[in-house]
Amino acid sequence: MTQQIHLNAQVPDELGGSRLDQAVAQMFPEHSRSRLQGWIKNGELKVDGKQLRPRDKLLGGEQVEICAEAQSEERWLPEDIALDVVYEDDQILVLNKPAGLVVHPAAGHHDGTLLNALLHHCPDIAAVPRAGIVHRLDKDTTGLMVVAKTLEAQTDLVAQLQERSMGREYEAVVCGVMTGGGCVDEPMGRHPKQRQKMAVHPMGKEAITHYRVLHKFRGHTHIRLKLETGRTHQIRVHMAHLHYPLIGDPLYGGRTRQPKGISHELQDCLRLFKRQALHAKRLELFHPTTGDQLEWEVDLPDDMLSLLAELQQDAVDLETL
Repeated sequence: MTQQIHLNAQVPDELGGSRLDQAVAQMFPEHSRSRLQGWIKNGELKVDGKQLRPRDKLLGGEQVEICAEAQSEERWLPEDIALDVVYEDDQILVLNKPAGLVVHPAAGHHDGTLLNALLHHCPDIAAVPRAGIVHRLDKDTTGLMVVAKTLEAQTDLVAQLQERSMGREYEAVVCGVMTGGGCVDEPMGRHPKQRQKMAVHPMGKEAITHYRVLHKFRGHTHIRLKLETGRTHQIRVHMAHLHYPLIGDPLYGGRTRQPKGISHELQDCLRLFKRQALHAKRLELFHPTTGDQLEWEVDLPDDMLSLLAELQQDAVDLETL
């Protein structure tokens, strides 16, 4: 199955000096880099009406036009995996992702992913690049995601992400007692030595995370976060950078000391919490076709509610000593 692609966009000034293939990868993230490079080489992606090479540098301000055919993602098979659908119409689908569900097939996870589930739930989504996935949650992060069911919806949602008009709020439980809220404005890139990790890096891409304190406990803090940008592992990296890593984070948590005197129940709860305590709680966007502003909010998952209940009970026990 093929679908005609017609896209036009102006190269942002901040991408001036970038290679063509690198610039369009940022401008059209709904399409894979290999697909974009193929369009460049085939002359289906032109700059100011001219065919350029992938390595050619841009000045900024040029007009990029894509007239191409996109093959559907037929190599991925549909799988009957239950989805917790919060909202659905003919353009978008909003779901509440559980912990343990990988969003997109990759090395070590070729099936059993959200993408496989989407192909079963909505077969026509195979004609949309990446089965309509426009943003991701880590495997063990829970909460709200939006998926585009048409190419038009995907293009619009990606634009909202780039323009930062899509609102995404999270809740997390971190190690350490925060004094108050704030903003982390630190660029991020791939870790120079551990390639599976991200890190704050002066040559990285802009990354901005706002956070506020919801509740303080003896040795932990329940916080609410709002993203301006959407870098890989952004919240996890930024909180670890502040020395308040997320409870249970296997990559960025490091060795955390438990407060002295806490109950055995809380000790067990913390020890057995094997994923990052992070939940995408609220999502706000403009509908791709109607323009209506829509928003959704979902409750914390049971494991985080149990964790917070144990932390609260520990706080009560401390007061009664």
